Amino acid sequence: MSNFDDARSEMVELQLRRREIDDPRVLRAMGAVPREDFVPEALRRRAYVDSALPIGEGQTISQPWIVAAICQALRLEGGERVLEVGTGSGYSACVLALLAGEVISVERHARLAENAERAIGRLEVANVEVVVGDGSRGLPERAPFDAIAVHATAPAPPRTLLDQLSDGGRLVVPLAGRAADLLTVFRRDGQGFSRAEIGPCRFVPLLGEEGFGPA
Repeated sequence: MSNFDDARSEMVELQLRRREIDDPRVLRAMGAVPREDFVPEALRRRAYVDSALPIGEGQTISQPWIVAAICQALRLEGGERVLEVGTGSGYSACVLALLAGEVISVERHARLAENAERAIGRLEVANVEVVVGDGSRGLPERAPFDAIAVHATAPAPPRTLLDQLSDGGRLVVPLAGRAADLLTVFRRDGQGFSRAEIGPCRFVPLLGEEGFGPA
């Protein structure tokens, strides 16, 4: 095994399994995707530290536990159609690709989208599509989605994204709070939504029509 393989296995055991990530499919996916391929070359040796890392354009790749927690909260079984808001490095999209049937990921920074597409292509992941645009609006023309993952803090539950969920679908989004952001999961049930809190977190702000001002 390479040093990165060892670090990835340690990440799964120490950062995830011991912190209530217990979905076996999520643990396998997190153990399979090489996180080092999605961080800048100068930061590769820190790929498996338990923290977010900068990837340019003022954006970050989320810490491993956050990615796993979002995936676990979506409760994917393998055939779902997933919308991801905030492609970033492309790492989370690749993890989601191992858990769902199709992933459509929206990124507002064209350069990040291009970098993510290259990284995803190198790993020959075929079920991820990257789109440049205002992810806060989702993709109404492609809705409904079985699951939506948002990787930026919203000022309030984005109504447009909630409306794009299929019945029984889940939206995971960080919501702005006074002391910290709060990772939250919404589940659509008929015309209503249930809500549950996952835990405190910290993300970059969601910009765009449904976020903190223009993208």
